[in-house]
Amino acid sequence: MANEDKKILVVEDEENLSMLIEYNLNKVGYKSIIASDGEQAMDRLKESKFDLVILDWMIPKLSGIEVCRRIRGNSDFNSLPIIMLTALGDENDKIRGLDTGADDYLTKPFSFPELMARIKALLRRSNANDADEINVGDISVNLREYKVTRSGKEIDIGPTEFKLLNCFIKQPRRVFSREQLLDHVWGVDNINVEIRTVDVHIGRLRKALYIKGTKDPIRTVRSAGYSLEN
Repeated sequence: MANEDKKILVVEDEENLSMLIEYNLNKVGYKSIIASDGEQAMDRLKESKFDLVILDWMIPKLSGIEVCRRIRGNSDFNSLPIIMLTALGDENDKIRGLDTGADDYLTKPFSFPELMARIKALLRRSNANDADEINVGDISVNLREYKVTRSGKEIDIGPTEFKLLNCFIKQPRRVFSREQLLDHVWGVDNINVEIRTVDVHIGRLRKALYIKGTKDPIRTVRSAGYSLEN
């Protein structure tokens, strides 16, 4: 099957549901590994490479939100697609999950055809992001060679600014809060990094990307954060 090389981590403490998810994943050719709590999920991620995580919000030891935050703060797997599952249907809960770094969100009960469709869409997007070179508008980032060009001109860019741009270019138009950028670029153990440090490096990134006659590609969203426009 076309899906047989894709490995999915299912983090769910309801045994019946985790078995049903595993059955449906295996039926269409995905490989799946189960974790029943947050600590076990982090151990599984360190032991093996996964292509996607299905993550329940309400799990023991470490909550789904905390697991999501730790994933996004770990450079070894911070680009891993995450689908959050929850029995919480409030719009604010959905926003909180997405703000923490989840790529998609399903409220229980959900249909398995819908879950499979969401998985397929996220894996398709992830495969595009795994390319050596990503282009958004007139900006091109070569992830293998650590090179950035704009309008065909090579840009001299610092390592922190490159990490910021790498974060933005994989999800153009998504608004990242300063806290999310701290987690993505400086890691979750960033207690000694001030929030205004993000603004300083955003300013440096803007300066590096500036070419006369082009517009500023970094959009500031008041009280929310920053995004890359294409």
